[in-house]
Amino acid sequence: MNFYAIRAIYNFEMARMWRTMAESIASPVITTTLYFVVFGAAIGSRITEIDGISYGAFIVPGLIMLSILNESTANGSFGIYMPKFTGTIYELLSAPVSYIEILLGYVGAAATKSMILGILILITASFFIPLEIKHPVLMFVFLVLTSISFSMFGFLIGLWADSWEKLQIVPMLIITPLIFLGGSFYSIYMLPPFWQKVSLLNPVVYLISGFRWSFYEKSDVSLTVSLVMISVFLVTCLLLTRWTLKTGYRLKS
Repeated sequence: MNFYAIRAIYNFEMARMWRTMAESIASPVITTTLYFVVFGAAIGSRITEIDGISYGAFIVPGLIMLSILNESTANGSFGIYMPKFTGTIYELLSAPVSYIEILLGYVGAAATKSMILGILILITASFFIPLEIKHPVLMFVFLVLTSISFSMFGFLIGLWADSWEKLQIVPMLIITPLIFLGGSFYSIYMLPPFWQKVSLLNPVVYLISGFRWSFYEKSDVSLTVSLVMISVFLVTCLLLTRWTLKTGYRLKS
């Protein structure tokens, strides 16, 4: 294992985050804070609590997940697409670096950025309402698994995309709608029975539900199912990424 190569890629990607603090950290935190203020104040005055949890506290896990999913996908896709766009990817491909080391460097950096952002949003939310995390270890596990999974998913998007438009279309048309319809701001049991069943087809429901359980021991679906879903998604992304890097799909042509 070439740890020097992994560290070089990782440090390069992390350095880009520190150079663009306003876009990488400040902007998502401010946006999420606005979500919290608007939804907490406007809707919270009408919905006092859900499952015995105050509405303001109920939406915190959903808001954290919303930011992590978006940022993980964006960081993972941009990190690998930029070398393709500039042509520097060929220097990396010609170097004695394996696909595992490339994956660890890029995805590791993207996941780290997302986890830092998630923790900052959690700290920010604590200034608005008192938070209780009943299972902090499980919360951190969900944070790590989700950040890695969607950073890898973003990495796949970056490998597949051959234009800036394609880089944006999957997050904009697929990821964002799934997040907003995944129970970030409501419980799926508030929906009519038919739409409850439809919501269960949305994989994001299981991520948000499991993450919320780690806070309040309340969720829309079983915790076991949530863990299985995120594990399946992680393994699927890993296998697809391995195949893509080994075959050179959209890299060597």
